[in-house]
Amino acid sequence: MVRIRVLVVDDHRIFAESLAAALAAEPDVDVAAAGSGPAAMRCLERAAAEGRRFDVALVDADLGAGTAPTAAPPRAVPDHGEDVVDGISLVAGVRSGQPAVRTVVLAEKDDPRRAALALQAGASGWVAKDCSLQRLLTVIRGVLRDETHLPPALLTGVLRELTTARRHRTESERLVESLTPREREVLRCMVAGLGRKAVAERLFLSPHTVRTHMQNVLGKLGVHSTLAAVALARRAGVGPAELAGDVVERGGQLA
Repeated sequence: MVRIRVLVVDDHRIFAESLAAALAAEPDVDVAAAGSGPAAMRCLERAAAEGRRFDVALVDADLGAGTAPTAAPPRAVPDHGEDVVDGISLVAGVRSGQPAVRTVVLAEKDDPRRAALALQAGASGWVAKDCSLQRLLTVIRGVLRDETHLPPALLTGVLRELTTARRHRTESERLVESLTPREREVLRCMVAGLGRKAVAERLFLSPHTVRTHMQNVLGKLGVHSTLAAVALARRAGVGPAELAGDVVERGGQLA
């Protein structure tokens, strides 16, 4: 019998332990539980290193709701996931660090916007917490066959949200494409969180020149702050500049 390894991630201990116990009663399911995003990432990494990788992670949509916005956009997760607090960010972290693991979000209520964010972050399903155990098992087995599971009542709203997000992404991509190569370098440094002085040192430019490039970037992107520029850049798929070990061009030569 092929066994399915499931990780339940929920910071409500009674719910997590009850769900884990119910799933463990199935003859082909092995279950573990984690009470936070960082704990889940450590558990996933440890299992992978030991050759007993989890197949599915069931993630509470409201994970860490008391310490982070519940509708925060998906973001990249640092090593070991130490900054992971909300469910959608954890989904993004699993996709980045453990792409073979399928994630299913467990939610108290249906929310098309957050369900769309979860799918964009890499989730394979969105399931109500009050669904039956048999329904949840069907979803778990389905996502392992590369199926995507959503409640029928959510489908129209999720498709609308994804279409809107794609339209915004397309517009963001068009704006980023209007930047010069040097301005795009500066934008990537901004996405990496570098200030003007650090960008100047990195690109071998004067702070005054960097200030001019940053002003041009904001103007071409049609925004008024670095935070807004970074948000738009991320929508367009612009990643941060590598902060170590890369090659920078200087005066026509590689430095």
